[in-house]
Amino acid sequence: MTKPATAHGADRRSLAQQAYEALRDRLIMLDIRPGDPVNEAALAAELGVGRTPVREALKRLAADHLVVSYPRRGTFAAAVDITDLAAIAEVREHLEPLAARRAAENPDPEVAAEARRLIDDLSALADEEDRRTLLAADLRIHRFIYRSTGNRHLADTLVRLDDLATRIWSLVLDRLPHLSGHVHEHAELLGAIADGDGEGAARIARQHVRSFERRVRDSL
Repeated sequence: MTKPATAHGADRRSLAQQAYEALRDRLIMLDIRPGDPVNEAALAAELGVGRTPVREALKRLAADHLVVSYPRRGTFAAAVDITDLAAIAEVREHLEPLAARRAAENPDPEVAAEARRLIDDLSALADEEDRRTLLAADLRIHRFIYRSTGNRHLADTLVRLDDLATRIWSLVLDRLPHLSGHVHEHAELLGAIADGDGEGAARIARQHVRSFERRVRDSL
C-alpha cells in the first residue's frame, strides 16, 4: 500500500513546482538566453528555495527540452532552433483545435466565465502595450484553454509545445510589427469558447496556429 505523502514531502514538491514555473517562464521569455549557464546555487538563493527543489525543476525542464545538462560541465539553457518551427506547428495544428473544441464543450460554467474575463482583460490591453505584457497575455490565454480541456495529457503536451513555440517567438519578437493584433485575435477564440461553440473554436484555433507560423516565417 502506498504511504501518504508527508507534509515535508508535499512542501518539497510545492517548492519544486514553484521553482519549475519561475525558471520555465524565464527560459521561454529568453530572460535566460539560449546557451546561458544555469547555476543551481545562484538560482536557489534568488528564488529563496533550497538546491534540491531547483535540481528537481531542472530535471523537468530538461525533459521539456528547455535546458540541457552535460557531465562535468553543468546545465545550460537549450538552444532555440528556428528549423523546429514547422515540426511544432504541424503538431499544434492538430492539437490546438482539439483543445479549443474541448474547452468550448466543457460544461463547467466557470470555463465560460473565465473566457469572458480574459476577453475583458484583452480589451484593456493597449496597442502600444509593451511586448512582454502582450506575450504574457498570450501565454495566460493558452494555458487557460489547455486547462479547460479536462484532459491532463492533452494539456501537458500542448504546454510543452507552446513553450517551445514561445521561445521561437521571443527570439524574433522585435521583428514582429503586429504583435498586438495577433494577441487581440484571441478575443474571437475566447468568445467561441464562452458561447460553447466547439466547431467555431476549433476553426479559429487552427487559423491562429497557421497565422503564428506565417508571421514568424515572414520575420526571418
